[in-house]
Amino acid sequence: MSAPTGRRRAIAKALTALLPLAPYADMEKIRADAGAMHMKTLPPTIAVWLATIAHIRHTHTDYEKLLAEGYDRDSARFFVIEQTNIVLTRWRATRLLDDDDDEIVSRDG
Repeated sequence: MSAPTGRRRAIAKALTALLPLAPYADMEKIRADAGAMHMKTLPPTIAVWLATIAHIRHTHTDYEKLLAEGYDRDSARFFVIEQTNIVLTRWRATRLLDDDDDEIVSRDG
């Protein structure tokens, strides 16, 4: 079941605001992930941010390779922060990942 139209619009708006130059294929995957059922209780901006970071981590960094080499998730995430921020910068993101972001799953507001 897809997200209600208002939420889809809010996700699209948040995505465009966060990632003005992201490639279309990446944007579509992030949009779908942000609209997933497990994200429905989060504000659209938070859902888009979390979906963006997860997408970049799994698609554009060495995260999967680090996990395969035996690193735990937290260590692997730490080691790909710089790679993640390089992608965010290339896409002209309005925000970058910092060391504490993975500790925060959602915020009120």
